[in-house]
Amino acid sequence: MTKDLTGYYYSKIVKSLNYLEYTYSRVLNLSTQLSELSPEELERWDGMATRFARASDLFLSKYIKAAVKRDDPAFDGSFRDYLNRAEKLSLIDSTDVWLEIRDLRNVAVHEYSEDDLEKILKKFITYTPLLLGLRQKLSHAT
Repeated sequence: MTKDLTGYYYSKIVKSLNYLEYTYSRVLNLSTQLSELSPEELERWDGMATRFARASDLFLSKYIKAAVKRDDPAFDGSFRDYLNRAEKLSLIDSTDVWLEIRDLRNVAVHEYSEDDLEKILKKFITYTPLLLGLRQKLSHAT
């Protein structure tokens, strides 16, 4: 029998999202143009990247797997299969959007060019509200 870890991961995600929300509020009005950013502002964006990566990774790598296994302990599949099942369980609205978030997380924690970084910063602003919405959405599922 598979142990249900969704409650455990939910509490970790909520804590991570609270940190992300704080950092998001500190970068929301900053430029995404590197040439316009001071060292302090770049440091804020770096914190944003770290917190975005942590929150999205906890949800995508831990919570979804636990929720799908709770629903079907014998389930086994690719990352996309887990996302498709999570969509069927109404944990997420769109597999494709969450694949983009995972790709953003992966790019953010690896090397990238300055041109890519400006695009990455804009995507953080776009996708962070979706991550922050997990607190409400998952509170009903846990």
